Amino acid sequence: MQCEIAVIGNGAVGKAAALGFAQAGYRVILVSPAVAGKALSEEWDARVFALNHTARHLLGRLKVWDALDVDRIAPIDAMHVMDEAGAELVLDAYSAHHQQLAWIVEDQNINQALDTVLRFTPNIQIVNGKTDTMSADFSVLTLTDGATLQADLWIGADGAQSWLRHLAEIGLDYRSYGQRGVVANFSCSKPHHGVARQWFAGEQGIVALLPLPGQRVSLVWSAPEQLALQLLSETTAQLASRLAHYCSEHLGELTALPPQRAQAFPLNFISPHSMTGPRFALVGDAAHVVHPLAGHGMNLGFGDVVALLDAVREREPWRTCGDERVLQRYARSRKEDVLLMQLATDGLARLFGSSLTPVKTLRRAGLNIVNKLPFLKRQLMLQATGR
Repeated sequence: MQCEIAVIGNGAVGKAAALGFAQAGYRVILVSPAVAGKALSEEWDARVFALNHTARHLLGRLKVWDALDVDRIAPIDAMHVMDEAGAELVLDAYSAHHQQLAWIVEDQNINQALDTVLRFTPNIQIVNGKTDTMSADFSVLTLTDGATLQADLWIGADGAQSWLRHLAEIGLDYRSYGQRGVVANFSCSKPHHGVARQWFAGEQGIVALLPLPGQRVSLVWSAPEQLALQLLSETTAQLASRLAHYCSEHLGELTALPPQRAQAFPLNFISPHSMTGPRFALVGDAAHVVHPLAGHGMNLGFGDVVALLDAVREREPWRTCGDERVLQRYARSRKEDVLLMQLATDGLARLFGSSLTPVKTLRRAGLNIVNKLPFLKRQLMLQATGR
């Protein structure tokens, strides 16, 4: 099988990349399990993403945004950040001259919409199978069933443990945060008014409650390993009781939503030494993994797709899609945004994870100062919204 672009990966970022290139007129192969096209579950997905304006614009271009279930999307109109000592930072869409700061969308909602559009997009061939070997010049991929694929450009969208990145022997900086992201959904007795709330709770980690449609919220608790294990061993009623300490004043009583069990995933920092190699480019978690405290992991991935689409579209006519110069332009275009997000999330995770008194005093003063400086707050919001 031959194509111009081959995407390896079955996540939202890989599907978006396949759609983007197919809609631009390229012949695309998506190496992925079969697209199921199943309907959304009635249960609320515990994995949610805060999509910024960059992601919203890309999904709009790909005709995916209109395929989402709009009744399961919650706009974020404001964000309140608090620390354990009572310092507060308030960011709101009005001050940023936007109608919304971001949109909370479930993982299953995004993937269901992507799968729907994939089924009706020409130029895409979905190949079921697992990767096995790659030729030395990265021109031919062999799958475990013996099938072979040829492509001008390979896009590695195969996650944090990327097979393609490992095959190319790209080094990386890796560090475990010693935390797990504990996620669950709750109904609340008071309306959330579209406000995302986040508490830097010192040794207890970082607690975030994100708005869902109606009087519902989604929990993302970046908890130290031992605390995370304890939270997972408790009932969701006990978890709701713990959360009351932070949110009862604003959200009232919390009641767990089905399936009424918390889930968790490990939190790591992963920074590959290169986003590109011979005939291939990495996107999404294959290219960078950051702490979820800012909720921008998915947004960085969609930003990668936008930049790669632009780099290939703007190449000189005599260059192929996988030309080294084209891929270098892609990598340069992403360097600043990715580095800034890595520094910001990693720095904040370290700063607010410290229990030293001088550090606590410094961060409390920092939050209060930023909260009183409209210009700096606006710059933070512009960065966060992707504008």
